[in-house]
Amino acid sequence: MVVIRLARGGSKKRPFYSIVVADSRYARDGRFIEQLGFYNPIARGGEIPLKLNLESLDAWVAKGAQLSDRVKTLAKQARKAA
Repeated sequence: MVVIRLARGGSKKRPFYSIVVADSRYARDGRFIEQLGFYNPIARGGEIPLKLNLESLDAWVAKGAQLSDRVKTLAKQARKAA
């Protein structure tokens, strides 16, 4: 099954997440099909906290990809901001 989920990056105590399309059998931070954006939960000042390509997201959902719970919330935030 293809899922759209967060892949963790960054360093210890400084998380940074990539929003990726991946096969559910792959490791969380492992191989992925496409990167759709990023999420920085501790963005400060002029940093961008969320960037998401909504057109690609909609295309993958139309193909049958499932969204993780957190990505659903982030997509809702991105649509509201756009």
